[in-house]
Amino acid sequence: MFPSTSSEAGRDPWAAEAPPGPAGRAHPLAPRTGPAADDGPPARRGRPRRLRRGGEPARRPDDEAVDEVDEEEIEPVEIRRPLALTVAGFAALLGVGLVLGAQTAGPGHRLPFAFIIFGVQLLFVLAWTMAMRPPALLLVALTSAAVAAAADTAAVQSDIAGLAPLGYLAAGGFLLGVLGQLVRRVDRVRVTDSLGTTLLIVVGVVAFATLVVLSRMPAGTQAITVCLTATGVALTVARLTDAVLPWPRLAPQVPRGAAGVVVGAMAGTLASAVLGSYLVSFTPTSGAVIGLVTAATAVLADLAVGYAEAGRLMAGEPPTMWAARHMQGPLGGFALAAPAAYAMCVLFL
Repeated sequence: MFPSTSSEAGRDPWAAEAPPGPAGRAHPLAPRTGPAADDGPPARRGRPRRLRRGGEPARRPDDEAVDEVDEEEIEPVEIRRPLALTVAGFAALLGVGLVLGAQTAGPGHRLPFAFIIFGVQLLFVLAWTMAMRPPALLLVALTSAAVAAAADTAAVQSDIAGLAPLGYLAAGGFLLGVLGQLVRRVDRVRVTDSLGTTLLIVVGVVAFATLVVLSRMPAGTQAITVCLTATGVALTVARLTDAVLPWPRLAPQVPRGAAGVVVGAMAGTLASAVLGSYLVSFTPTSGAVIGLVTAATAVLADLAVGYAEAGRLMAGEPPTMWAARHMQGPLGGFALAAPAAYAMCVLFL
C-alpha cells in the first residue's frame, strides 16, 4: 500500500524545478540589483499625512508657517480726524467760492467768473502735478496752465456757447505735453507712464472751463448753483463722516469709509432738491436728479484719488507735498462734476 501523503509534500516547488548543481543542490537565487536594506538609511520621502477628524489631512509645521505668511493681515492706515476735517473745510470753501462766483456772471459780464475759474484751474494744476509728478513736471504744468487760459478765453469769446473749442484745446494741449516729453532723452523712457497723467491734468483744467460755457446758457447759472452746491455738500459731508464714523473700511490702505461715500451723496442730493424747490427753472425732482448725478460723480472721483494715492505709496514712490496730496481729491471731484452739470443741464433743462 502507498502512503496517503507523498514524500514530496514538504519540498519547495521551485526547488524541484531548478536544475541540479555540481553537488546535486539547486542554484541559489540571483541577487537583487537594488540597494539592500542595510546598505544605509533609506532616502527621505514625504511621509503620508494622517487624516484628522473630519477627513482633513494632518498639518505639518512648514504648512503652518506658509499659512501664517499668507494670512498675515495688512495693518490699516490710520484715519486722522484733523486731516479729514481740514479737507472737508477746503471742499466747503471751494464750493462756496465757485457758487458765489457763478452769481457774478451775467450777459456781457463773464470775465469775473472766468478769473475765478482760472484761479481754481491753477490750484488744480499745482495739486495734480505735485501729487502725480509726471516726467518733465514743469513742462506739463506750464502747458496745462496755458491750456487753461486759452480754454477760459474761448469759453468767454466764442460766438456760440459750445464745447467744440474746448475739445480742440484739450487735444492740442495733450499732444504738446507729450511731444515736449519726447524731446528730452531723460523723460523719453517714462513717456508711456506719463500719458495718463498728462491727459488727466489737461482734461481736468478744460473741464472747469465748461462752467463758463454753462453760464452763457439759459438757466445755466441756476444749474451751476444747484450742481455745485450738491457737489460741495457731498464732498464736505463725506469727509466729515470719515472723521466721525469711517466704517466700513473700503480698503486697509485707503483711509475712507463706505458710510461717508453714501451719506455724502445722499446729503448732496437732498441739498439740490431743496434748492430746486426755490429756483424758478427747477422743481424738487429735477433738482434732485441733477444733484444726485453731480454729487455721486464728485464723491466717487474723490474716492478714486484716494485709491490712486494708496497705489503710489504701495509701489514705493516717496510721498509728495502734503497740501497737494490732500487738495487733489476735492479739486478732482469738482473738475469731474463740472462737465456732468453741463450734460445734465443740456439733457433735462
